[in-house]
Amino acid sequence: MTGSFAGKVALVTGGGSGIGRATALAFGKEGAKVVIADIDAEAGERTTATIIRGGGAATFVRADVSQEADVASMVAHCIASHGRLDCAFNNAGIGGGFKALHEWTEEEFSRVIAINTTGVWLCMKHEIPAMIATGGGAIVNNASVAGVVGTGRGAASYAASKHAVVGLTKAAALENARLGIRVNVVAPAVIDTEMGASFASDLKITMEEFGRVHPVGRVGTPDEVANAVLWLCSSDASFVTGHTLMIDGGMTAQ
Repeated sequence: MTGSFAGKVALVTGGGSGIGRATALAFGKEGAKVVIADIDAEAGERTTATIIRGGGAATFVRADVSQEADVASMVAHCIASHGRLDCAFNNAGIGGGFKALHEWTEEEFSRVIAINTTGVWLCMKHEIPAMIATGGGAIVNNASVAGVVGTGRGAASYAASKHAVVGLTKAAALENARLGIRVNVVAPAVIDTEMGASFASDLKITMEEFGRVHPVGRVGTPDEVANAVLWLCSSDASFVTGHTLMIDGGMTAQ
């Protein structure tokens, strides 16, 4: 796939760390002009600097995806800087913690939904018109295995938010299929990131123990998710839209 995104503009939210960082770096390596968005400016700037040091092109914009003004400015930055938007990975999200459903406060539940679900909707709301203006594009949203199956260990808000992302993706794919915009979703299981480690800590287990819940016997890597995102954004996936791609080491096959 070397250089397959040359001349393309790719936006990655939550690009300062974890899966988002790995995906931004992968887009940069493949020749895309990368716009990195994150609420953590320091982390986002580090990813940007890494791409530039490697000979790629990247800019950073601070954005809280739960705030429409930030999202609008983020997409406007893409257009002002590069004149177009070809690919978007709507990755920004939070775990929210683990507790029984009846113990969540309304404020805690709403925060998870605002970032993980409303944030994805807001991103697509502004990305789609930008893509329509230049003849199409590809969007990948980040869900989770918790967006496909229920989680019985205190993550009801997270599961609800990620199930909604899968539904939003399917609806957006159908609405925009004739407009040259493909919309897909990745659904990772436990990935070796800060969020994955936080989940393990909340559950009072090690990452090695977490790995054993996957039939392959380990957790995934951010690069493995990034590779899937780039494929879904590439011309190799030109007939793929509305699809939920499991990246779960066989977990949901059980």
